[in-house]
Amino acid sequence: MSDRNFYDVLGVSKTASQEEITKAFRKLAMKYHPDRNPDNKEAEEKFKEIQQAYAVLSDAEKRKQYDQFGEAGFGPNMGGFSSSDAFDFSDIFSQMFGGAAGGRGRSQQPQAYQGADLQYDIQISLKEAAEGVKKTISVPTEQECDVCHGSGAKPGSKIDICSTCHGTGTVNVRQAIFQFQQTCPDCHGTGKIIKERCVKCRGEGRTKTTKTLEVSIPAGIDEGQFVRLNGQGDAGVNGGPSGDLYVKVHIKPDSFFVRDGSNLHCEVPVTFTLAALGGEVDVPTLNGKVKLKVPKGTQNGKTLRLKGKGLKSVRGIGTGDLYCHIYVETPVNLTNRQEEILKEFDDISKNLSYSQTPKQKTFFDKLKNLFS
Repeated sequence: MSDRNFYDVLGVSKTASQEEITKAFRKLAMKYHPDRNPDNKEAEEKFKEIQQAYAVLSDAEKRKQYDQFGEAGFGPNMGGFSSSDAFDFSDIFSQMFGGAAGGRGRSQQPQAYQGADLQYDIQISLKEAAEGVKKTISVPTEQECDVCHGSGAKPGSKIDICSTCHGTGTVNVRQAIFQFQQTCPDCHGTGKIIKERCVKCRGEGRTKTTKTLEVSIPAGIDEGQFVRLNGQGDAGVNGGPSGDLYVKVHIKPDSFFVRDGSNLHCEVPVTFTLAALGGEVDVPTLNGKVKLKVPKGTQNGKTLRLKGKGLKSVRGIGTGDLYCHIYVETPVNLTNRQEEILKEFDDISKNLSYSQTPKQKTFFDKLKNLFS
């Protein structure tokens, strides 16, 4: 047993429910089962460790004893877990691996394994994400050999049933208190012996190829989301189903918009005269230009909303908004006449109260209080 306690082995908390414990065990057993890790001693030891932890934590009395005394509660003098308490994993393993741990209900067919799931990364523009788009992609996969049709044998040659496992692809192995099935060492789980291998796939039954597919990306998809293509992953083994292809979507940075879920944000520069007097300014959206009304006296940093000018929800419920952040731009490279007009404006403004510049009044009031 490792230095970790049984809860750590299964990756659950001490308050985990029986359902959570069983779920964690199933996941780990699938990962480290000898059938899936042939000739892997580390996985084999890990599998034993998982079995022992589950044998204790799945039993209410044993779990209570373990919580009180730890592993010491299962020593030779404590009446705890011993070789006579071999746990029956048959129901669980029959669901996961097609056969019982102790050989009961053993399948008479070789193990069939699902092909691996694949991931493909694709990059699209923000406009494509907003409207939805179809893309053609080329994906490297392992597919059924078109010469031997997955048998791995040379067409017309003889295929014998494995004499070691009698065609089941697995053999029973007993280790300590446990008995379970593992992949047959002679046929490597296929249940058959191929004397003349297929020239193209060299007996694997699958070949590497590049598959061209069309993927439909829905409107409103966000950065990092996946589009799943069922059955478009690697081909299965021994007649097992193909895996799935997961297309991960990446959205290129846009030069104008910043996305926040279904909403969009942009910065809109305006002249100080437009901000002071009010008016309209052209603003781009994903569907073309629109007029944005800027109220009289708009301050720098003011946010104005254009309702419904964002992105559609990927679930088709509602549309986001476009938030325009006003940036009042100070003019540069003034002409002599412009400078004269601004100086005249400044002279007139000095004789007025702070009612036209409330932020400035607040600033000077704070400054006065600071030094008074």
